[in-house]
Amino acid sequence: MLKEIKTNNAPAAIGPYSQAIEVNGFLYTSGQLPANPATGNIEGDITAQAEQSCKNVEAILKENGMTFENVVKTTCFLANISDFAKFNEVYAKYFIGNPKPARSCVAVKDIPKGALCEIEVIAAK
Repeated sequence: MLKEIKTNNAPAAIGPYSQAIEVNGFLYTSGQLPANPATGNIEGDITAQAEQSCKNVEAILKENGMTFENVVKTTCFLANISDFAKFNEVYAKYFIGNPKPARSCVAVKDIPKGALCEIEVIAAK
């Protein structure tokens, strides 16, 4: 059975999708933009935006009784591949478990709302 996961501590969906869905002990999040959930604003450089995206992922995980240690796979999107090293510095502060989750990280032409990064995860209980 599908269970929608929603929290006010992460940005609301800006389209016809859910923040996350749990099914059979797995949590699938939508891509988390670096939007401040209180204001909806996206601010700062890649470091600030990566921090906010990670905080938004964390809020969704917490809403479902999970932490970053439950994450098995991430997909990360960067507006500029030259931000890869700075993005990794922030990412490494949050995804600290062993083993680390599997990950894909790609540069894309555009990210919604002009964001510099976006992170989606799959987590398991």
